[in-house]
Amino acid sequence: MAVIESTIATGSAGFKANRDGMLALIERMRMLEERSRAKSAAARDRFHKRHQLLPRERVALVLDPGAPFLELSTLAGYMFDVPDPDKSAPGGGLVAGIGFVSGIRCMVSANDAGIDAGALQPYGLDKTLRVQELALENRLPYVQLVESAGANLLRYRVEDFVRGGNIFRNLARMSAAGLPVVTVTHGSSTAGGAYQTGLSDYIVMVRGRTRAFLAGPPLLKAATGEIATEEELGGAVMHTSVSGLGDYLAEDDRDALRIARDIMAGLDWDRPQADEKRIAARPPRYDAEELLGIMPMDHKRPVDMRQAIARFVDDSDFVEFGPDYGPATVCGQARIEGHAIGIITNNGPLDPAGANKATHFIQACCQSQTPLLYLNNTTGYMVGKAYEEAGMIKHGSKMIQAVTSATVPQITIYCGASFGAGNYGMCGRGFHPRFCFSWPNAKTAVMGGEQAAETMAIVTEAAAARKGAPVEREKIDAMKAKITAVFDGQMDVFSTSARVLDDGVIDPRDTRAVLAEVMAICREGDARTPHRMQFSVARP
Repeated sequence: MAVIESTIATGSAGFKANRDGMLALIERMRMLEERSRAKSAAARDRFHKRHQLLPRERVALVLDPGAPFLELSTLAGYMFDVPDPDKSAPGGGLVAGIGFVSGIRCMVSANDAGIDAGALQPYGLDKTLRVQELALENRLPYVQLVESAGANLLRYRVEDFVRGGNIFRNLARMSAAGLPVVTVTHGSSTAGGAYQTGLSDYIVMVRGRTRAFLAGPPLLKAATGEIATEEELGGAVMHTSVSGLGDYLAEDDRDALRIARDIMAGLDWDRPQADEKRIAARPPRYDAEELLGIMPMDHKRPVDMRQAIARFVDDSDFVEFGPDYGPATVCGQARIEGHAIGIITNNGPLDPAGANKATHFIQACCQSQTPLLYLNNTTGYMVGKAYEEAGMIKHGSKMIQAVTSATVPQITIYCGASFGAGNYGMCGRGFHPRFCFSWPNAKTAVMGGEQAAETMAIVTEAAAARKGAPVEREKIDAMKAKITAVFDGQMDVFSTSARVLDDGVIDPRDTRAVLAEVMAICREGDARTPHRMQFSVARP
């Protein structure tokens, strides 16, 4: 046993300031999430008059009641739909997460047709591709609830059209990998989006509501002169009885979701079983509420990350690896809900000794098949003449190579700063951790805004000196202010998560529950051997 002793003074002014700051950020996050729910729910009367369920009602009915549901990327697209922070409704036009359908853990996605008829929102494509990637990597069946007006032609971008092909490629890849794709087409699935339905293994259509065609009546008339109704072109009855696109004809949304659940129930697919390797777990010795007051709002203030670890690992038991060597880099072993995990975090910048220790620890965890958790809280790798001479680049590169080549699931949580190459060495999003989440106070950037501004000021002054020109202080100060604003405007979680640079922002108090869930997802996925096929399932 190596129980971490608490050094947190919960009555101190610093703790209270940290707590107040964190709670304010959490409140802002929840407000934005609720704004999106409310905007979608405002369409309730319109949906119910058509005897349809709202998108979130559909998700709730397809999921097993009372089972966990890990919603992903709730802030996707924030301030990219509209630039006004008081009006933006994030989510990317998609509700997505990992939950249980008929006892099977799977990825569930639903077009939020209550907002702009389900048209693709900014960063909705990125969110869709990410949840598909998670389904593939964790070998999860994919349940999609489709109703979308497709791309917003007023915001057409050729890059979205080209990249959008990856959605359909991934559906084919999932099917070929032996991961069932079950689709309920609740409403419109048109043009290229028709292949979102067509590339599915099991397709449920709703009488009188499903519309699946490559060209709707207006385009058909314009292109060919042919006149046909939407029902004739792509209705549920036609597709289930004539074209063969649809497999099941449902009478309404509820019936369609019942059929989807029946399909999942009928699959010969493993359900989570009691894990014989699991060791009986004891909860942390300290209250998770205290996580609110540990992290400072100013990333330049020091923090002992062991105190955070003590509040989400079993029994607050953490066996530290090499504590006296490269002490600013903290590595050690713990358990979460009885399952082993290796943890790497930062009590300061990464130095050569810390990078070497982390490299060794990563390789040791791969040897013992222990998953890795990275708690990012670093301003980067150390710089300076002494550190260059000590081989900072060489040793930092070894750490990056170890992260890249790791053979175990890697999970990343941005807890504080994640700057420069420290982001890479600590398995930032670019290094494809299995899951990547942020705490609300996290900052991600190549460097701090003030540092970037000062760097460019020095460069500008040096250039002026070389030319023999006078230094225009006012222009330099204006440039510094502009650079600082650009950096500060992109580094917080409301900017990074909006760009789908993580899988969502979580309340620090939920860290243990989220980690337990994603570790289970990783274990089950790695143990699963779906029946691969040369091709995906083809329609009749």
